[in-house]
Amino acid sequence: MTHTQKNNPLHGITLEHIVTRLVAHYGWDELARAVDINCFRNDPSIKSSLKFLRKTPWARTKVEALYLAGFD
Repeated sequence: MTHTQKNNPLHGITLEHIVTRLVAHYGWDELARAVDINCFRNDPSIKSSLKFLRKTPWARTKVEALYLAGFD
């Protein structure tokens, strides 16, 4: 059985793609101002950000919302 997600604009987009694209567009400093989380402010990296965002649903929701607002 195939399930399609017609109403999910993030379907098929990885979290790594989202973070990488946001960093390329905004840079770490601006991204930290837009989404106030420590992994964007102190010694930021894609790897550490992904680790934090995968464990923290509220932060992931904010990052996904920023992505949708800027790249949808």
